[in-house]
Amino acid sequence: MAAPTAAYRDVPLTQIRRTIARRLSESLGPIPTFYLTAEYDVTRVAEMRTAMSALGDDYKVSFNDIILKATATALRQNPAVNAHWLGDAIRYFTPVHLGMAVAIEDGLITPVLFNADAKPLRELARESRELATRARARKLSPAEYTGSTFSVSNLGMFGIDQFTAIINPPEAGILAVGAVESKPAVVNGTIAIRQHLRVTMSCDHRVIDGATGAQFLKTLRQLIENPLLLVY
Repeated sequence: MAAPTAAYRDVPLTQIRRTIARRLSESLGPIPTFYLTAEYDVTRVAEMRTAMSALGDDYKVSFNDIILKATATALRQNPAVNAHWLGDAIRYFTPVHLGMAVAIEDGLITPVLFNADAKPLRELARESRELATRARARKLSPAEYTGSTFSVSNLGMFGIDQFTAIINPPEAGILAVGAVESKPAVVNGTIAIRQHLRVTMSCDHRVIDGATGAQFLKTLRQLIENPLLLVY
C-alpha cells in the first residue's frame, strides 16, 4: 500500500529569514511603541507626476519616490526623529540614511538611500529603482542594507489602505504608507474629488515623544501637499 502524501512541507530558514525573525523579536517586545496616523491630500503630487512624465522618461517619478524625498527632507528638519536608541544614550544623526522596505521571496529587506536628504528628487528616484531591482535579484552587499537612520515601508501598491510597521532597531521610528484613494473632500467650500493617502508612524517612545512625532508628520504634510518644495 502506498504511503499517504504529506499534507505539509518544511522549508529551512534562509539567512535573511533568520535575520528578520531575530530583528522582529528584538523590536516588538522591548520597544515601547506608539502610533500616529495622518491623512494627506496628494492631488498635487499626482498633478506634478503627470507634468514630469510629459517631459520624458528621464523625469518620471513614482508616488513612493516623492514620499521618500519628502520623508528625508522632513527628517532633516526634525532631527529629533532621525535617531537611534543605544541603551545608555540616544544618537542623533545629521545626515539622513533612509531605509526603504522591499519585499523579496525570503521576506523583507531594507536597502538604504544614503544621504537621501541631500539628493535631488530625480536622483533619489533613480537610485531607489536600482536598489529595489538589485534587492529582488539578491545582488545587494551588506553595506547597502545596513546603516539606515529611519525607514519607510509602503504597501499602497498592494491596495492596503493603512497599516502599522515594526520598528527596525536601533532606529527610533518607521513610516508605513498606504494606498492612494480618490474621495470627496471640501475644497474652498465646495465638494471635489481629491486623492488621499494615509501614513502611520511607529515611534519608539524612549526617543520620540508624541509632540515630536506629531511635528514630524506636520512637516511631512506640508511637503507632500506642496510637492514643488521637493524639486530643486
